[in-house]
Amino acid sequence: MRRKEPSVLRRSVGLAAALFLSLSYFSPMQQTLRTMPDTIALTQGQMQTFLLGSGLHLESPAGGVAVSSSTDESLKDKGAVELVSETAGTSELLLSLMGIPLKRVEVQVSPEKRLIPGGQAIGVALHTDGVLVVGVSELQGGQSPAARCGVRAGDVLRRLDGVNLESAAQLAELVAAAGQRPLKLEYARDGEALTTTLTPGLDQSTGSYRMGAWVRDSTAGVGTLSFYDPDTGRYAALGHAITDGDTGQVLTVGDGQILQADIVAVQKGAKGAPGELKGSFLREKVTLGDIRRNSVLGIYGSMDAEARNSLYPQGIPIGLRSGVHTGPATILSTVDGEGLRAYDIEITRVNPQSAPAPKSMVIRVTDPELLEKTGGIVQGMSGSPIIQDGRLIGAVTHVFVSDPTQGYGLYIDWMLQESQVI
Repeated sequence: MRRKEPSVLRRSVGLAAALFLSLSYFSPMQQTLRTMPDTIALTQGQMQTFLLGSGLHLESPAGGVAVSSSTDESLKDKGAVELVSETAGTSELLLSLMGIPLKRVEVQVSPEKRLIPGGQAIGVALHTDGVLVVGVSELQGGQSPAARCGVRAGDVLRRLDGVNLESAAQLAELVAAAGQRPLKLEYARDGEALTTTLTPGLDQSTGSYRMGAWVRDSTAGVGTLSFYDPDTGRYAALGHAITDGDTGQVLTVGDGQILQADIVAVQKGAKGAPGELKGSFLREKVTLGDIRRNSVLGIYGSMDAEARNSLYPQGIPIGLRSGVHTGPATILSTVDGEGLRAYDIEITRVNPQSAPAPKSMVIRVTDPELLEKTGGIVQGMSGSPIIQDGRLIGAVTHVFVSDPTQGYGLYIDWMLQESQVI
């Protein structure tokens, strides 16, 4: 039986319906509905701008958040409205079209929080909790005992024969003293506790017993202080983890310090070759505070004395992620002997995040002076505070290897949460 072909009218109706749905999906109203978050997090007095488009209306039925037309003349024809959080607490916004409710949005308003922004160069000296294996190697005259018992690069050695491991030198002494006696080795891999038996091997080149592994127990470098919290005495810095250069492993914290540092030289960044701030801090060794936490969102600890900022001596209010927007901003950083300076940047992308995560925003350096000095963002500037609309909104984290004028920033929300964990 011959299948009946759809009529021209039916095909036309179908095509028209598909076109209508496609156009509706990309209409300003649908785009507003898709991009309007379910929850907005602000602090008292912080402003947020939304582009509603034609016909949509946003209001706060119970108050708590003031909604008004944008004062920016260039945005008024786009239906822009400004939200200003007036009182702390939770309230609700209603998005509607011609009186028909379309979406309800929860607004969480936190009391105003003020921090002392950083920007000062700091030295970072970290001693690991345990001993990190960065590689295994054969002994002259035999296989690597470490490899033979299952140990590999990235493992963190915790205890040997019941003794807590605190340094590479201590580990070497324990192994040499044991001779050929089997030793119980306790270690961690990706957070999992493991146990094995290590039998040291005789290295014929030295005549001593060894385990056949390259290990590391400390690291040091230069970074930037992000903020100091006068309410708790805690600080945040770097905006990213301290990792081992060979394994990429996030180093566990045994103990550590942040120290006063002087920038003595700058290696300018170029495409494909990130630059670097070179600092001096171990010779004088003026300790500023301890290191208690090293995570993918930076390093955290307590400072020995209250930090000060010459540009913001009274501190600055924070701005939570919902209020961060594309456009002009500044960073505070120390890149030479002239000390702390503010430099112009532009936030080119803001990533919606509902849980702590790196790469919150993309920034681009626009300041001619900073571009002349460093070429953009260089290693050692990680942690530089980002300020927008008179509020501290986050910190610089990474540079784009392909373009040193650009990099990532981290929301202040996530850094504050991390500082409260220590």
